[in-house]
Amino acid sequence: MRAPLLVVGDALLDCDLDGEVARLAPDAPVPVVHDAHRRTRPGGAALLAARSGHPVTFVTALGEDPGSAELRRLLEGEVDLVPLPLRGTLSRKTRVRGGGQSLLRLDEGEGRAAGPSRAAREAVARAGTILVSDYGRGTADVLRAPLTDAAGRDLLVWDPHPRGEAPVPGVRLVTPSLAEAARWAATEGGTDDALALAAGAARSLVREWGAASVCVTLGARGALLSHGEAPLFVPTPFTAPGDPCGAGDRFAAAAAALLSEGALTEEAVVGAVDAAARFVADGGAASVRAGADPSSSPGSSSPGGALPGDSPEDPFEVVARVRANGGRVVATGGCFDLLHAGHVALLEAARAAGDCLVVCLNSDASVRRGKGPGRPLVPARGRARLVAALGCVDAVLVFDEETPERVLRALRPDVWAKGADYTRDGLPEADLVESWGGQVVLVPYLAGHSTTALAHRAATRSPR
Repeated sequence: MRAPLLVVGDALLDCDLDGEVARLAPDAPVPVVHDAHRRTRPGGAALLAARSGHPVTFVTALGEDPGSAELRRLLEGEVDLVPLPLRGTLSRKTRVRGGGQSLLRLDEGEGRAAGPSRAAREAVARAGTILVSDYGRGTADVLRAPLTDAAGRDLLVWDPHPRGEAPVPGVRLVTPSLAEAARWAATEGGTDDALALAAGAARSLVREWGAASVCVTLGARGALLSHGEAPLFVPTPFTAPGDPCGAGDRFAAAAAALLSEGALTEEAVVGAVDAAARFVADGGAASVRAGADPSSSPGSSSPGGALPGDSPEDPFEVVARVRANGGRVVATGGCFDLLHAGHVALLEAARAAGDCLVVCLNSDASVRRGKGPGRPLVPARGRARLVAALGCVDAVLVFDEETPERVLRALRPDVWAKGADYTRDGLPEADLVESWGGQVVLVPYLAGHSTTALAHRAATRSPR
């Protein structure tokens, strides 16, 4: 069970009118969008709540207007909703798009939170991790006193907005964009160097806000984290062209979720940069569906989990591309704990058997069940990152079961490769692979290499 999150912020209703553009209007030099279809989704803080991947209690201002009713319907069953009174009507943002490009945005409704409620104050008081998503419409403002008290519990993440108030003192992590940080720090126009501007603004805001850390998001470049001294620059792990709408929200939600699971702030930022890049690559805010798992690509039914840093490519996209070109898909699996030369030799040999290699990686829980409570020595996020960095590996897929049969059934590789320390009869998944015409192959096992032996030598400091 993932740790619960409390999201406090301003909900919006987002609508896209998507169509095609083939001509200009005869009465004005504007594009004509035809065959447009409408899609409505949660926006603002509601986008974070819908895509966090964690159990969420959502405190936001809602009224009795049609927009509020529609948002309630979209969030039904997804979050534990704690409404505040709304003065006015819920804000709705409509993008008119043609051929995948935004042409125009219409903003309607300027409703603001009218005040706190007892239920909202109690939710803040008992929450573990709190994510404040301030869109300048008053939700954070009316709950400022209980949020100030919550900051002392060290798990408050704040995504600010220039129209709102500054974060309360003592926030664990503040996540402004570069433009927002520059405005807050009054450093706009001082330099053309984005990193230098971000570093100066973040350093200033750590002091001004009394925050433990400020992370300035830099769009496609990544993010820069500052505790007030030398900053940490975290580049995006891969280029993700696409609609960036909602990427900042996804970053804040991912950072809060990772912090709630015990990650260090630096680890949370690395994971959040990766999550935001994947969000853009998957289609941005337009990909959000009620009930969708944010770790999966839209429209897929992936049985494996994606961890930040595991692989810059979706394994199912890799498989589809290779198959479209007539290539052979190879898969292998294992724990790959304390990556060593024997692992590398196995993976290189497996890759040589086809045109791509997907590594099915045991999750931490799966490793513990198979090898005991002392394993893994390296968590799945780190193991996946190391394996994916090898040139012979095209993608990594994490699975949680005792055997990889479920992910194999989804991947349907042409070749399932294992080390020669196994036998065909010792592989329970062999019959499954062969059922669709796949081939089970054993590749040379590099003797003398073992994670257990390596860990023992490290613990006892014994010579080779």
